[in-house]
Amino acid sequence: MELILWRHAEAEDGADDLARALTERGHNQAARAAAWLKDALGKHHPRVVASQARRAQQTAAAFATEVEIDARINPDAPARGYLEAAGWPRGGGTVVLVGHQPTLGDAASLALAGSELGWQIKKSAIWWLHYDEADGSVLLKAVYAP
Repeated sequence: MELILWRHAEAEDGADDLARALTERGHNQAARAAAWLKDALGKHHPRVVASQARRAQQTAAAFATEVEIDARINPDAPARGYLEAAGWPRGGGTVVLVGHQPTLGDAASLALAGSELGWQIKKSAIWWLHYDEADGSVLLKAVYAP
């Protein structure tokens, strides 16, 4: 299984956290990250899941026209919810989750190291994890840093 964790791009400030939109810089960040991801995936079309937050959905829309919305990856959701939303590690296929810090970093460390370690993922960065079902190993396959 391939799990791609993508932190939303730069967003405007606002009191309603779920309504915050991307800034102009954020739209540019999302477009560059999406171009990298499209090139890395080639003709493969993964399942794309974003949180209910507008900024996450806008980031995902830079990559895909079909985006699932899942509250399990909302801001402040538990890291295990991210992995459950993806079906990690045995869900099969490729899943892109567009979510939030600090939970995204915790989900990455939970998948790679087995515990939540407070890892930081920059805005619009992508971490690509691969699960090898044959031996149960997890590999950090690629990182895109804006």
